[in-house]
Amino acid sequence: MSLGPTIYFNVRLLDPATGLDSIGALLTQDGIVVDYGPGLDKNSLPSKARMIDCTGLCLSPGFIDIRVHLREPGEEYKETIETAGQAAATGGVTAMVCLPNTQPPVDDVSVVEFIARRAREAKLVKVYTYGTVTRATEGEQLTEMGLLSEAGAVAFTDGTKAISNAMVMSRALSYASGFGLIIVQHPEEPFLAKDGVMNESEISTRLGLPGIPTAAEAIMLERDIRLVEMTGGRYHAAHISTADGVAIVRAAKNRGLSITCDTAPHYFALNENAIGDYRSFAKLSPPLRSEDDRLAVVSALADGTIDIIASDHSPQDQESKRLPFIQAECGAIGLETLLPLTLELVHNGELSLLAALEKITSKPATLFNLPGGKLQRGAPADIVLFDPNKPWVLREENFSSKSKNSPYDGRPVQGIVHETIVDGRSVFKFAP
Repeated sequence: MSLGPTIYFNVRLLDPATGLDSIGALLTQDGIVVDYGPGLDKNSLPSKARMIDCTGLCLSPGFIDIRVHLREPGEEYKETIETAGQAAATGGVTAMVCLPNTQPPVDDVSVVEFIARRAREAKLVKVYTYGTVTRATEGEQLTEMGLLSEAGAVAFTDGTKAISNAMVMSRALSYASGFGLIIVQHPEEPFLAKDGVMNESEISTRLGLPGIPTAAEAIMLERDIRLVEMTGGRYHAAHISTADGVAIVRAAKNRGLSITCDTAPHYFALNENAIGDYRSFAKLSPPLRSEDDRLAVVSALADGTIDIIASDHSPQDQESKRLPFIQAECGAIGLETLLPLTLELVHNGELSLLAALEKITSKPATLFNLPGGKLQRGAPADIVLFDPNKPWVLREENFSSKSKNSPYDGRPVQGIVHETIVDGRSVFKFAP
């Protein structure tokens, strides 16, 4: 279907890729960005264009979320590709990369093709997938990364499982480097974390809960960095949560190693105190850490040590979460809270608006070689309109996700998505 010309004018254009931050206009037609900029005169544009006055709003590239649990195939009672797509659109996310630990896992070309087909049927946001590093994420036999990559897998990870066998990780880094692909690690030493359910600290002692020491993250990172030095592979550490982890990645980057990392809003917006009186909605993997760790993560976002912010959207149904803390599943939904929680860094004076947006637009696009993430003439019109200052309160009943497990229910925030546009089509529009 042909999409006629649409002009978004009187809008604050934000593009971290070029440093653009200016009032201007943007013209789309047939799903493509035709032109944009501060000098775009709406009077010289197509007379029959649909005119949208965006006074007070920002327009940026659509957000790219590199860490999303879709739960389909296998756990559709928690989330489906369609409901995750609706949640993503609500949150301004125009492209998401799903984790491969589905049932069956994404270790076969047929599963990659299934996800792509279901995403086309949903017709919401763009969906990419990881392939697993090892068969069935069992940490032993490597998958056919070349074939999976040809089918569409953008990188490789065993999801929430660390690749604990050093020989397997070494071979994975070498194998993937032949295709220029990234290995994404869940950096947590599994034997140290095995029985833990929260951060090891005075609080875990007081609550009587087994803890996971921060060393679990540091040890795995130190080992993997040695393997990166040995193999020359590309390595990305997921959801960094500790001050020690930040320091290790910073030192490795300073040595020029091909290492990148991300964190999730949980690790800069919350600390272990959010667990309160055994609040299972705050049970996450890795666990919420101390206030000193949270501050270290914020500093690492500010100085560029942490490259990307990913939602780590992990939907869980009530039967999995409303259990005693030790028995409850880990995870929190995050697609719809990605923008307002990221903007807390801006409102607190810790990052500029462009620097914050870079971590959810151009950085993930560049590091994972994904389309989008910047404003570009001739590129698909994947954009988002948002108000960075609008105050509101996060309420679980308003979430589009099929599951409602969020530790942010009732949290006052600033910043809301007004419209999400994918290939020129409006896939979400805020209705006050």
